[in-house]
Amino acid sequence: MSVVYALATPPAKSAICVFRVTGVGCLDALSSLFGEADIPPRFFSVRPFYNSGVLVDTVGVLVFSGDKSYTGEDSFEVHAHGGLGVMSLITETLDSCGFEEAPPGEFTKRAFLNNKISLNEAESVLDVIDSASADDVYLSSRSLSGGFSKKVRDFASAINDLRVRVEGEIDFSDEGENFMDEKIISDLDFLVCDFGLFLGGCRNKKNMSVKNKVVFVGPVNSGKSSTFNRLLGFERALISNIPGTTRDIIESEVFYSNLSFSLFDTAGIRDTDDSIEAMGIDYAKSEIGNADVVVGVFDSPLDGSIDYFTSLVGDKGFIKVLNKIDLNKSELGDFDCLISAKTGEGFDNLKKKIVSFFSESSNKSATFLVRDRHIVLFNEAIEALKKSLFILKSGGGFRDSR
Repeated sequence: MSVVYALATPPAKSAICVFRVTGVGCLDALSSLFGEADIPPRFFSVRPFYNSGVLVDTVGVLVFSGDKSYTGEDSFEVHAHGGLGVMSLITETLDSCGFEEAPPGEFTKRAFLNNKISLNEAESVLDVIDSASADDVYLSSRSLSGGFSKKVRDFASAINDLRVRVEGEIDFSDEGENFMDEKIISDLDFLVCDFGLFLGGCRNKKNMSVKNKVVFVGPVNSGKSSTFNRLLGFERALISNIPGTTRDIIESEVFYSNLSFSLFDTAGIRDTDDSIEAMGIDYAKSEIGNADVVVGVFDSPLDGSIDYFTSLVGDKGFIKVLNKIDLNKSELGDFDCLISAKTGEGFDNLKKKIVSFFSESSNKSATFLVRDRHIVLFNEAIEALKKSLFILKSGGGFRDSR
């Protein structure tokens, strides 16, 4: 395979940037890049980095030889200052060495092809990167560290041991050897139970990738967009005292209490002759149907639209929020949460209310993160084992001892 490189850090101005290079023969370029070829492997060394003999930056270098690297090939890393100009020159220099820019996932693919990691562990690398909560990180990391693969190998070994005993009975039954006895039933029974418990402790990757969708609705000028901005911590949605300012769906993501949420600000719902605003209102109503939780923001306990929004939301989770409590201290009404988008009062409680809708439904007992094909294969294996157990318990497969 050719020598490839990749920028391992985001392509944006930052304190440092990291380039990774892998492939047979890549270490031959060390002398031209750093002025010397004898850089000790697996040590962080500080060296000058050159582009056609001209100093670009003083960088950190990590060299890995052969099977000591992540990919199983000769590799090295360059840790440089994170300026856009530096990144551009390093890219230009690596290109001039004949190295190719790696497509996404190339390093992990090579690690799999070189038997450094299993297919499941390769997939778990992406799962860790995609993790949106602490629970997802823990689940993905268990698979990445080889815990999932070991568990599957243990089940395979147990099944193989039972297979050997059955085949021994078939091959040597006429020689007086008894490979199948009552213990095989208890062993198989235990295996079926243990396998079922293992499957019950797995969380499907498909469920992990579904975002926690929170949609903000309410009448115009209730402070819905201000509430949205306050939760994000920055001015994402335009706000003004003019009714109908929000006309389109505005989405942003926020991380709170080990969970990731997609927040959607929608147009304030009212009767209007403005065709553009009316389209935004239609979008808002349709977005309610896609939401996991709907947050209704109102600015008065006497707002007559509260019942309308309640009926609009239907059976979905609905958090009724009274905004502007800095102005409504006398009558607060029957609301789930009282806030002031202006002062920030009550927002800790609002966040807890939102989190509670998702934390209650999460699988806290999960041990591993799996995919659909794992679920299908595991279920097929369990059903086959159950069928074998039924046959044995029914008397099939045992030799007549008379």
